[in-house]
Amino acid sequence: MNQYETVFILNPVLSETQVKETVSKFEDFLTSRGAEMVAKEDWGLKKLAYEIQHKKSGFYHLFEFKAPAEVLIAFETEFRRDERVMRFLTVSLDKHAISWAERRREKLKIAKA
Repeated sequence: MNQYETVFILNPVLSETQVKETVSKFEDFLTSRGAEMVAKEDWGLKKLAYEIQHKKSGFYHLFEFKAPAEVLIAFETEFRRDERVMRFLTVSLDKHAISWAERRREKLKIAKA
């Protein structure tokens, strides 16, 4: 199984409940297909660098997960089908990116404590 990182932006007109439902939908999608969630982060509402679908902000979320490659195709298709998702980007992590992500998560834990 490869390790991936996906950042996606949700429409800013969604309520907090709708955002949570959408995030849990995608998390359930991955876990139901055998993926292992490594980490997930809610970055909150952020201003966009440029307008997307006439919106100037969006709710950012990050998933880091391990999954077989065939799951990734279905996962990205699900993003394209959901009108609440404005943009998404998935990257495959090599060993250097994995260690960097672990260090970043540790810094976040220390900062929150």
